[in-house]
Amino acid sequence: MGFDTEDFKAKPVIGILNTWSDLNNCHTHFRDRAQEVKRGVWQAGGFPLEIPVMTLSESFMKPTSMVYRNLVALEVEETLRCYPLDGVVLMGGCDKTVPALIMGATSANLPAIFLPAGPMLKGCWRGETLGSGTDMWKYWAERQAGNLCGEAWGELEDGIARSPGTCMTMGTASTMCAVTEALGLCLPGSSSIPAVHSTHARMAAAIGRRIVDLAWEGVKIRDLLTEDAFHNAVVTDMALGGSTNAIVHLIAMAGRAGVTLTLDRFDEISRRVPVIANLRPCGDYLMEDFYDAGGLTALLNRVRGHLRLDARTVNGRTLGENIAGAEVFDEEVIRTPDRAVSKAGGTFVLRGNLAPHGAVIKPTAAEPRLLSHRGPAAVFASYADLKARIDDPALGLTADSVIVLQNAGPIGAGMPEWGMLPIPKYLLERGVRDMLRLSDARMSGTSYGACVLHISPESAVGGPLALVKSGDRIEIDVATRRLHLDVSDEELEKRRAAWVAPARKFARGYGKLYEAEITQAHEGCDFRFLRDGPETPEPDIF
Repeated sequence: MGFDTEDFKAKPVIGILNTWSDLNNCHTHFRDRAQEVKRGVWQAGGFPLEIPVMTLSESFMKPTSMVYRNLVALEVEETLRCYPLDGVVLMGGCDKTVPALIMGATSANLPAIFLPAGPMLKGCWRGETLGSGTDMWKYWAERQAGNLCGEAWGELEDGIARSPGTCMTMGTASTMCAVTEALGLCLPGSSSIPAVHSTHARMAAAIGRRIVDLAWEGVKIRDLLTEDAFHNAVVTDMALGGSTNAIVHLIAMAGRAGVTLTLDRFDEISRRVPVIANLRPCGDYLMEDFYDAGGLTALLNRVRGHLRLDARTVNGRTLGENIAGAEVFDEEVIRTPDRAVSKAGGTFVLRGNLAPHGAVIKPTAAEPRLLSHRGPAAVFASYADLKARIDDPALGLTADSVIVLQNAGPIGAGMPEWGMLPIPKYLLERGVRDMLRLSDARMSGTSYGACVLHISPESAVGGPLALVKSGDRIEIDVATRRLHLDVSDEELEKRRAAWVAPARKFARGYGKLYEAEITQAHEGCDFRFLRDGPETPEPDIF
């Protein structure tokens, strides 16, 4: 390999887990960033070793990257356990890569720092600023309604993603990187630096220097991932109006650290913490604006009364020390609580006879008229069924109808981002832009609409969602957190007795393991055998 004994003798050996891939556009710059991390490690007297691990590309993986989050977590855990490493830098950013890296590192429990990929630069089309994901959904609706030609759509595609980095809206990637900083696993302020800024390169070298110190100090990742740290992460998620996906991932991450985090905890914090980040899809601005306005440290300083400020972080200081004095430079991007985008947090948890274990909705992304609504269900048994029939005028859907998708949960379909269910073309042509939509799927953090997601238990295991029939009345009242199927208990029991579970899809391989071990949405969708438990023996014991 060309190394001399003096290169690594009596030095901390630092693994750099790089999720770069030609199939992950969010991480295009990671080859360069890995070299900058190495520079910092060498400067601090460590010995860096770059190790590739599987990447999770939102754009290209089938059926969904969510299926493979736990596989990457398992790969990371065993990589850190079997190699002679004293500390690790986790390089991620694209949605599922973030929790996967942290879940695996938490189970292995080495000194660790997370390097966030950073958001891409703003998009632009015909003089209009574009936000990835959010504006794509908006203009796709216009295209479906016949208001946008193919040439204009091609121009929009060319202008919406103009650099390396993750979605520059407050989608899942930006949310997960922000909550990772709030957990104490990033250097202060690093989670919102745009991917192509020179500051991002300097941050990578600083991470390389700091991980060497952490290795000498013996501060392990589970020393930081306390109940207080997860409290701070949930507060951050709510203040940002973050992605609904953060709930599933944070519950799974907490489970690896031995911390109990429930849906009720999210809702409790949501009732107290206002959304003060004016970012798409809930607001007007993009991540580049957020960084220039002061970034995450400035936002956290504005909600410091909700935080547990004594929580330790990777730079050796407390969260309170890291955010002290952080200033807001644009009051429109990061608002004061009295001018909040929403007086309550970004995500609410609903319960009722349709979701006994809970469901989630982002009310700030929905039309207000749909937050208290009652309408007839239009039920689709699968996404293929939905795509085949949704535009059929014979269904007679109106703006008051409730679109219901079954069999899209963790076991049913791998819980893909199908939850922003399409609105029929004939309603789009009449100007309808939002409808109440229910599923056991997820939706992209860049999406918007009155979408009830993560309904648990899912329909594929016989949850109440499986028993809904077209024409049933469904009622939602977001203010009281109620989701109700207006069908008698007696009728539901009859339907349950007649229900037949769908056949499992896999007879071997990872799919079979996935189906056997995956938990439900309210439990984080982790594998049962990977959650926190007795310490795993060191490899030399086998």
